[in-house]
Amino acid sequence: MESTKLSMLKHEAAMIRLGVLDGTHAAASGHPGGSLSIADLMAYLYFAEMKVDPADPRMADRDRFVLSKGHAAPALYATLARKGFFPFEDLTTLRRVDSILQGHPDMKHIPGVDMSTGSLGQGISAACGMALAGKLESRDYRVYTIVGDGESEEGQVWEALMFAAHNKLDNLCVVIDYNGLQIDGAISDIVSPAPYEGKIAAFGCHCITIDAHNFDEIEAAFAEAKATKGRPTVIIANSVKGKGVSFMENQVKWHGSAPNDAQYEQAVAEIKAQL
Repeated sequence: MESTKLSMLKHEAAMIRLGVLDGTHAAASGHPGGSLSIADLMAYLYFAEMKVDPADPRMADRDRFVLSKGHAAPALYATLARKGFFPFEDLTTLRRVDSILQGHPDMKHIPGVDMSTGSLGQGISAACGMALAGKLESRDYRVYTIVGDGESEEGQVWEALMFAAHNKLDNLCVVIDYNGLQIDGAISDIVSPAPYEGKIAAFGCHCITIDAHNFDEIEAAFAEAKATKGRPTVIIANSVKGKGVSFMENQVKWHGSAPNDAQYEQAVAEIKAQL
């Protein structure tokens, strides 16, 4: 990847992480761990991959994004704010009763949100519907969705993949955020869906495995997905829960815990050092 582009993406990912921290700290609640793990993916999607326009959020031929793991909304909100859909300062209104930025994405009130999500397993199905509509209407937009690894324990996720493969939805790209942790602990201790590759192939999808924090691998995977015809692509993105904040990384307690004042200051300092 060209160095200027890489520097830009790293900067945006760090700003997204700062937005996650700002929002969850201000709300004293939320889900920082799984939001931080997808920050690099979100930076690439919105600043290098997807066709979207903050001046026209409902542009007919825009690319669509569905955050199936809707509890990671702080990452989506920070990304949309960085893209210009609403002011970055609004992130500190997260979860306030008078704010548009609630605990899960709301397509009715938040500019740039294509689907309301939060009930795990359902977002990917909505993404399939969007992709099928694009095919039926001969549109050239693409649909992207991020699914949690814990979420992938839901049967509906696999039903959606069968549907996508059956309908040859090559305009659909599913990303599994494989950080290995869910609210109750390690996925390997609960209901592990691993190994993914064989299952995904058996369901009729093209499968790619990457490091979710390596922009060269992210870029190559999305390019391969776009070049794959006749079937949907699933990207298994091996990530680190809490990525970028030393005391949050690979710690399950940060799935749904907000940083206190001292923790917030330390986390912000660590992210700003990356900038």
